[in-house]
Amino acid sequence: MQARSMLVFILLMLTTALPVKAQEEPAKLEESGGYSFIRFNVNAKLPGVPAHDSYNASGGGGQLAFNANSRLSLVGDLSGYVVTAGRPIAGTFSYLFGPRLNFRRHRITPFVQTLFGGIASTADLGSPGPANHFAMTAGGGLDYNLNKIVAIRVLQAEYYMTKFPDGLSNRQDNVRIATGLVFRLGRR
Repeated sequence: MQARSMLVFILLMLTTALPVKAQEEPAKLEESGGYSFIRFNVNAKLPGVPAHDSYNASGGGGQLAFNANSRLSLVGDLSGYVVTAGRPIAGTFSYLFGPRLNFRRHRITPFVQTLFGGIASTADLGSPGPANHFAMTAGGGLDYNLNKIVAIRVLQAEYYMTKFPDGLSNRQDNVRIATGLVFRLGRR
C-alpha cells in the first residue's frame, strides 16, 4: 500500500509541477554510474527456501537520462547484482525505464523518479535456471554538482519491488541504495 501511495504522489508531482525559470539549461544527457546495494526481502513458501529471509546484494550499474527540460528527464537504468552469501539467487540484472523529476539548484540537484521494467536472475527462487520477472522502483536521490560537467550522486534510495514467484504473493518489497558519479553531456 505504501508503494502505491508513493507512486500516486510522484505521478501527481509530475503532472502538476509548475514551470520554473531555470538559471541555466541542463545538459541534454546525463550519464551516471556507481555502486548499488539491495536488500532483497523474501517471503516464500517454497521447498528449501526459509519462509522469511533477507539477502544482501552488491553490484553496480548505470543510468542514462535525457533531459526533456530543466525539470523532467526520461531515465534508463541497467544494473547488475551478486548476492554476497550462498543463497537461492546467485545474481541479478535489472533493466528499468521511466520519468524523473529534478529540482535543480546551483550546487545540488534533488530528484524523484519511478522506473518500471524487469529483473533477470541466474536462478529462480525454488527452481534452477534463469528467470525474468517484473520490477519497479520509486524513490529519489541527491546529486552534488562539482561543475557543469561532473556531479557526485551522494545518495539514491528507492523502494524496489520485484515479482519473483514465491508461492505466496509473488511480490517482494526490497530496498535499493546507490552512490556514484554523474557526467553531463551536450548542452541544450
